Formats: sequence, structure tokens, C-alpha cells
Amino acid sequence: MYKYHCLNPIAPVGIERFNGEYERCENHGEADAILVRSAVMHEMKFGDNLKAIARAGAGVNNIPLEACAQQGIVVFNTPGANANGVKELVIAGMLLAARDIIGGINWVQEHEEDGDLAKAAEKQKKAFAGTELSGKKIGVIGLGAIGVQVANTAIHLGMDVYGYDPYVSVDSAWQLSRNIHHAKTVDELYKECDFITIHVPALPDTKGMINKEAISLMKKNVVVLNFARDVLVDSEAMVDALLSGAVKCYVTDFPTPEIAGVKGAIVIPHLGASTEESEDNCAKMAVKEVRDYLENGNITHSVNFPDCDMGKKEEGSRITILHRNIPNMLGQYTALLAKENININVMANKSRKEYAYTVMDVEVEIPEKVERELTAIEGTLRVRVIR
Repeated sequence: MYKYHCLNPIAPVGIERFNGEYERCENHGEADAILVRSAVMHEMKFGDNLKAIARAGAGVNNIPLEACAQQGIVVFNTPGANANGVKELVIAGMLLAARDIIGGINWVQEHEEDGDLAKAAEKQKKAFAGTELSGKKIGVIGLGAIGVQVANTAIHLGMDVYGYDPYVSVDSAWQLSRNIHHAKTVDELYKECDFITIHVPALPDTKGMINKEAISLMKKNVVVLNFARDVLVDSEAMVDALLSGAVKCYVTDFPTPEIAGVKGAIVIPHLGASTEESEDNCAKMAVKEVRDYLENGNITHSVNFPDCDMGKKEEGSRITILHRNIPNMLGQYTALLAKENININVMANKSRKEYAYTVMDVEVEIPEKVERELTAIEGTLRVRVIR
């Protein structure tokens, strides 16, 4: 029986995918797996049983990835599960920036008791006039699950789309419209586009990437949209750009005291993935990832260990080993099994930066003594035998 714990409410349509071999527990210290959305986990102490954490969403800055890796805890996220919900809000943000819809709505509310409201509106509406999206240039920074959908939708809106992503995956490349201009540098995108939307993770080399220097390269009256992470944009530089008129509008899904209330800023209370469909999709994907790892040892969409798929576990034992990516680890494991006269039928070994994952299928039951000896090899983080 596996135990799981939910740190945040997880959509029932996902939880229902746990079968009778799973039991929900109230104490996270007893759990084999934790499901989380936005709860901050950096100060948490993890129980010895914890094998997996699944983030029902894409961002994982609320999870201590390195600490989890060192304890042999695989962290998953659910890329693409909420992509459509975020994409739709990005498009809404572009429309709000292009046309003063908010200002117009506010004006109507302020004059709702005017007996001749319709006539007054006809006179006032020119104050809220804007531009259309069709024919404008949009730059999409980051062509992952969300960026691809934004880019393709912008094409259908009649926009001229520039995409930039030096690490675009094969899957994303296949999904991209052939009409997208592939910018060779992000500076090219800054200089050409009327709208710039950013869809990259928060990494050391992306934090603050929209800064004073980047803004200085952009066209006057540019619209910048940030539905990825607040730290990607230098708040001080953006406020200065809005006040000076260098940036016409900044649309962000991340409310902060620095940007809220600044003229030209449209600040949304983190609604990107707040749709019923997105929450359902994230929950279903998270549960699927956890089950496949606990039952079969397969890793899909991990953010701290390499992905590895050995298919469904058949008869016999499956040995799974999370370890450091250092020389001769595989040799030590196979030598130990050979010494115990245990033959390996199928084996996979994957690495990701400083960490690696080895999976071996054998026909026999693995004695606990062998499990302890494998664990004792220096550089091993966790050994788990699925029987």
C-alpha cells in the first residue's frame, strides 16, 4: 500500500486516478508521494519514506530541488497541462493592452446612473480607442508548451510572429507554425516587435533578463507581457520605462507592490492556470507520473533527475537506483549483482548533469542483503526494488 499526501487541494478528477493500492494520509512525514501546487516546501523536513513530489503545474520554485535530489526524492512537474489556460490569458492581456477596454468599462461604471448614458458613451468612446492585433509584430521568448501555443494562436490572429528559443525541443519544433520567424538572437526580437511575451523558466541566466538594457533595445510604445515568472522582469527598470513612456504597457500575472498601481501596468492576480480545465489536467498528469514511478520506476517530466522509461514492470524484480553521475557507478552495481549470481535481463542508465538513474530488470527476488549492499556503494542516493 502506497501513501500520498496533498499539501494543497488537488482536483478530484486527478485524485480519483489513485487505485485501491493507494491511501491518502494526513501526515506528510508518512507519505511515499506528495502532491503540491503553490505551498512552499523549502523549510519542510521530508520523511524517509518520501520517494516523489509532484507539482500540479509547471513552476517548481516552491520546491527545494537540490535537497530533494540529495535525498533521492524525484520531483515532477506537469508541463503543458495548463498551457491552454495560460495561452488564453496571454491573448486576453494583449487585447487589454491594445485597446483600453478596462478604462472603458470603468467609465461606464462611473456613469451608470447617467440617464443618457448611451449618448454620452458615443462622445466619450474615442478616449478609449486603441489598435488591432492583426498586422502587429509579436516576439515570443521561449517556445515550450505555452510559448508554442501563444505563437501559433498569434499567427491565426494575423500577427507577424518572431520566436526565440535556442533550446527548442524537437516536439515543440514539430508543433510550431511554419510561418513563424525564428530570431537568431533575443536582441533581434526586441528591436522588431510591438508586443513581447516571455515564456521561460526562472533560472540564474533568465532572472532579470528584461532589464534596462533589454528595454533600451525595444521599440517605443512596446507592450511587454509576463505570464511566466515575476523575477524574469527587473521591476525597477520596468517602472522607469512605464513612467518615461518607453514601454506603453506592461501586462503581468504577478502582483507586486513595485508594479501595482503604476500607470500603464495591467496587473492580474496570478490567474494564468486558474481554470477548471487546467487544474484538472495538472492533477491527472501529476497522479499519472507518481503512479508510473512508484509502480514501474519510470520517470517522466522530472526536474531534478533524468527521465527514463522502461515500460511496465513484468515478472521478477525491478531494481531502481538514484545516484550521482560519477565514473564507475554502473560497473560497481553490475559487479555486485554478478557476484551474487544475479543476471540482468534489461538495463537502462540515464544521466542529467550531476545526477543519474539506473534501472535493471532481473528474474529473481532481490534479497534485502543485496539491496543494502547496493545502497552502501558510495555515490548512491536511493535504491528501491519493485517486487
